[in-house]
Amino acid sequence: MLVLLPPSEGKAASGRGAPLKPESLSLPGLSEARAAVLDELVELCQADEEKAREVLGLSVGLRGEVGKNAELRTAGTRPAGELYTGVLYDALDLASLDADARRRAAKSLLVFSGLWGAVRTGDRIPPYRCSMGVKLPGLGALGSYWRKPMEAVMPEAAGDGLVLDLRSSAYTAAWKPKGEVAARTASVRVLQSQIVDGVEKRSVVSHFNKATKGRMVRDLLTAGARPKDPARLVDALRDLGYVVEAEAPARAGRPWSLDVVVTEIH
Repeated sequence: MLVLLPPSEGKAASGRGAPLKPESLSLPGLSEARAAVLDELVELCQADEEKAREVLGLSVGLRGEVGKNAELRTAGTRPAGELYTGVLYDALDLASLDADARRRAAKSLLVFSGLWGAVRTGDRIPPYRCSMGVKLPGLGALGSYWRKPMEAVMPEAAGDGLVLDLRSSAYTAAWKPKGEVAARTASVRVLQSQIVDGVEKRSVVSHFNKATKGRMVRDLLTAGARPKDPARLVDALRDLGYVVEAEAPARAGRPWSLDVVVTEIH
């Protein structure tokens, strides 16, 4: 099982290990593309703070993030699983998993990133600020930039098992599964169900959407679940107590769509 995750804007304030070693990152087929993004981002942030802030879409209060980007090559690093601290990662809580579940996480979780393309949770990277929605002056929109490099590496990374896609829309732009990989891909959204005046209404709640996805991945890892395809994933999630509605693709070579329905926000 390969689980595709978005990164988070929330990150640890600083690294605490040796500086970045690009050659040590997973998916070495992305090395050239990573170097190009890193070079442009560092140059931009070292040359003009105001322009960099505008390009990165940062408020005045976040100008310090530009300085972090300027020092990416020399800054301390952390494993990606420790670096990201947003809602999904708080709910996933990798640090508290038992040893077996942590090993499963290291093998199955892949975090998409505007700067790195995608990394494993054990890959050591420095704190940075560069979302997939950024448009760098030289490379253009990163969602488009990453498509070709990701197409070259993702089929091998996906292997022959289930692909569980929990990415947000900005990050799905970087890679969309095709053909037989798509046929064993399940894209998941979380819906809140409420009864209003006797009528059920469903909606996507961003914070809870992320938290539920984090808990769902944690539960799968803890249970040692290894569903081979979307249909078996539905069974595994239902066994774990989730309410799941599944829609098989209308045509071959398309992903499955899964709705996880919740009634309480927490």
